[in-house]
Amino acid sequence: MNIRASEIKDLHSLMGIYERARRFMQAQGNSNQWINGYPSEELIRQEISNDHSFVCENENGEIVGTFCFILGDDPTYSRIDNGKWLNDEPYGTIHRLASSGKEKGVSDKCIQWCFTKCKNIRADTHHDNTIMQSILKKHGFEECGIIYISNGTPRIAYHKCNLISLMDLRS
Repeated sequence: MNIRASEIKDLHSLMGIYERARRFMQAQGNSNQWINGYPSEELIRQEISNDHSFVCENENGEIVGTFCFILGDDPTYSRIDNGKWLNDEPYGTIHRLASSGKEKGVSDKCIQWCFTKCKNIRADTHHDNTIMQSILKKHGFEECGIIYISNGTPRIAYHKCNLISLMDLRS
């Protein structure tokens, strides 16, 4: 599989993947996340324009997954309740990871790719999204507390750090 930046020509495929993901989440008992057409085409266009949207292609060049990866502070992560982040170092954030369902290992490939770009990554997911919670835990993310997205609803916050600290080197 190959990861590359999304292009406007990919928009139709991306929106199809997000539509499939919405139906899949509802079928899995997660009917409160990604509702009312979220993520919108306008949001995805903006992410493409900002170089935050990426696609995962199979060996035939077919788009089989998509995600948003942003380096830098996420305003929704400035407040965390019932816990704390693993560190305050610069970080990347994974958002809106979705698969077409046609290939296995898409989430693994996307997360591994993100760690080649940044060793300190945060993510969040809805309480009902047990599949994403399992994916994050499988990759060594730690549950850190609760954050609130822009509409005020809570999300479980996760963080994984592959940084080597000076303290580790002295041990």
